[in-house]
Amino acid sequence: MTSVKTLFILLLLLALPHTVRGEVIIQAVGDIMLGGRWERTVAANDYFHPFENIAPELQAGDITLANLEMPLTRRGREYTNKKFRFRARPDSAFALKKAGINVVTLANNHIMDYGVPGLADTLASLMRAGIESVGASGDLTTACMPLITEIKGVRVAILGYSLTLPEQFWAGKNRPGTAPLREKPVMADIAAAREQADIVIVTVHWGEEGSTRLRDYQPRLARLMIDSGADAVIGHHPHILQGIERYKRGIIFYSLGNFAFAHKSRIADRTLLVRLRFNGDKRSAELLPVNILHSDVGFQPTLLSGKKAEELIERVKKLPPGRLELRKDGERWLVDF
Repeated sequence: MTSVKTLFILLLLLALPHTVRGEVIIQAVGDIMLGGRWERTVAANDYFHPFENIAPELQAGDITLANLEMPLTRRGREYTNKKFRFRARPDSAFALKKAGINVVTLANNHIMDYGVPGLADTLASLMRAGIESVGASGDLTTACMPLITEIKGVRVAILGYSLTLPEQFWAGKNRPGTAPLREKPVMADIAAAREQADIVIVTVHWGEEGSTRLRDYQPRLARLMIDSGADAVIGHHPHILQGIERYKRGIIFYSLGNFAFAHKSRIADRTLLVRLRFNGDKRSAELLPVNILHSDVGFQPTLLSGKKAEELIERVKKLPPGRLELRKDGERWLVDF
């Protein structure tokens, strides 16, 4: 009887659905802003123009994450109490998805430039395009909720927070807005996400615009995030690259700078496409150098190669906090963490 029972159990187990855990690739890029003065140019080909050169790389990830630095709306009241306000047409979301971007963070200082209607239109447009979002919603609780998804049997959690002004953009108990980076609640959020997921990614909008210098709070909070359960912290807001740091079993990108941004900045000349690979206990970050200097590539991010790629990697290695150790594999630059 025992052998018959054992055989029955084995057959039952074989009949149950199962998933095979495999390598998960999570990519990240910096700021996307397709509106403003140059919107007519970047809107060519249904807004796909900025992504024409880089789309094959963006499409290589299971998740490709970007900072959406604009509401997708044509309505709402403009918030005029700051210098720059951005927005783009709602249908531009389809270009992001076509390019390979399938998750965006909305936790930044522009997503509320056209108020609650602008945020509502953005969320609806992203949903129609099949893009997930984190970092902003109808109240504080939902704004701080992680996106949790399963890829190849691996559960991934993504959270987004902003530490930039105006404070009126931050969500409240009954107020739509962005998820504010308040230390204790955020660390609790990350710890809770760690209990639900195998991989935890945290995006943060912080730092000083136009500066490679880190503000004192950036390393402190980023390391706390890793201590609380994050595998990677991905920053933006300065519009230029800031340093990369390995910390314990995590990695911190203090700012990825601009990516597809409708601006002719001379200091926002380079960026990185980051390709995080998770395969069981093995994890690495591949750094793909990208040219965004308008005088070279217009509004179309384009991969760098050869000497210019080497020059950017050398620049990145020297950015604060410094001491970044890279492993070169052919034409690939890797950071093991």
